[in-house]
Amino acid sequence: MPADVFHSTVTQLNALMGGFFLLSCFAMVATRQILACLKIFVVQSIFLAASACLLGSLHTSWHLFEVAMITVASKVILIPWLLRRSISHDIYARREVSQVFNIPTSLLMALALALFAFFLARPLLPRLAGPSWVNLPIGLLGLFIGAFVVAARREAIPQVIGILAMENGVFLAGIAIASSLPLIAELAAALDALVVTLVFGLLASRIHSHVGTTTVGDLATLKEE
Repeated sequence: MPADVFHSTVTQLNALMGGFFLLSCFAMVATRQILACLKIFVVQSIFLAASACLLGSLHTSWHLFEVAMITVASKVILIPWLLRRSISHDIYARREVSQVFNIPTSLLMALALALFAFFLARPLLPRLAGPSWVNLPIGLLGLFIGAFVVAARREAIPQVIGILAMENGVFLAGIAIASSLPLIAELAAALDALVVTLVFGLLASRIHSHVGTTTVGDLATLKEE
């Protein structure tokens, strides 16, 4: 395949992965079911890994392929397995979780965050060569959307997923800026995510078994006897 055709194909595919990542951010805001939110996070992680593979093939960077493999191993396989194993089925069986804003208001706020992310990334875009310019604003949006999910959701598990979505956004923006991230940094970030997931999952399971709820507002009202 000629170099210009290969570059154009990778650029289009990476833009497509970025668009799917963007849609997954809005889908995470729009859904209220815990299991659906977890599935959206898994799909979002797959788009992140695909973008890393595309940029790795373009820049001939094994570090980006390592990012993709670590993302698939930790966020597509291990973290969902840990959350499903450590938390009882009745938490996932709930149809909806409570949140501060309704869905239309949440989507409007997510749209405002998207505009802010693209405005914030605009001065840096001319310095990014090739197709990686797509990753920076969408990665910033993923970071903001994850923070919004943490702030707006009143359940512990969606808040954990919001924290993990923030890390996805950081990684998507990071592979646009630094395509040669050391392996130790990638492993450290993946290990941190696994530890956070395991700790929060076990805590949520224990709290739910003793109190009967994982709603953060209800837990804050508990008093010592």
